Amino acid sequence: MNDIRIALLDMNNNHVNQGFKNIKEISEAFKLSCAQENVSIETFDVRFKNEMPNVEDFDIFISSGGPGDPHREGLEWEDKFAQFLDNVFEHNQYSDDKKYLFLICHSFQLASIHWKLGNICKRKSYSFGVMPVHKTEEGEQEFLFKNLPDPFYAVDSRAYQFIEPDHERFEELGMKIVAIEKFRPHINLERAVMAIRFSEEIFGTQFHPEANPAGMIENLKDEKNKQAMIENFGMEKYLETVDRMDDEDKIILTQAQILPRFLQFAKKNVLKQAEAMA
Repeated sequence: MNDIRIALLDMNNNHVNQGFKNIKEISEAFKLSCAQENVSIETFDVRFKNEMPNVEDFDIFISSGGPGDPHREGLEWEDKFAQFLDNVFEHNQYSDDKKYLFLICHSFQLASIHWKLGNICKRKSYSFGVMPVHKTEEGEQEFLFKNLPDPFYAVDSRAYQFIEPDHERFEELGMKIVAIEKFRPHINLERAVMAIRFSEEIFGTQFHPEANPAGMIENLKDEKNKQAMIENFGMEKYLETVDRMDDEDKIILTQAQILPRFLQFAKKNVLKQAEAMA
């Protein structure tokens, strides 16, 4: 029986979080779907307990969103996480036994800062809600988005944004922007980057592909989230969003597609690699 070893990186810094619960649920559902493989799932509390997985010990990593400023504050875990990002990226350049990494929201911002990809700055106001996300030309070819419409809908929850990408740097590292914020012609603001294909094995989203309606409703019980949504969209839009939360073609579709497809893709390749080495 083949082993598939998954490490979940909890970036919530001891804050209660729906997202991490959803990531665990998606990982457990994937484990149940693997009848022929022995799947193990281990959790690492990166920011609060300084825990970090050893890259060699796992095949798949999912690094969660979390609160706070993604810029360095001189904490021990920040060095460890930066080293972890480099270890995965470099390992994949020199080894046939690839490691697969998915970066969500805060982790996505940390990686974008670490690899010097553009301007990660504070938004004018906190963004929270179900947002349309637009595919770029490269995003049209992105297999994780294959069954999603354009735009597709995703949960957005962030105080920071990634704007002004350094296209030369992207080219140099072989990275691609695959999704951006919705187009608002009446507002003179740059559209934020919403997803990046960092490499064949590393993918990241600014939005929350793990989010589900129940978690979202739970999050809206938090007054800060509710107010952010009403400020951004107005009361009417807020009520409509709550009403459409469990539409089959919105966040339910996004949740069913992106992370599960990533896990299946990683599994297929991990097994192929194991076979080749056998």
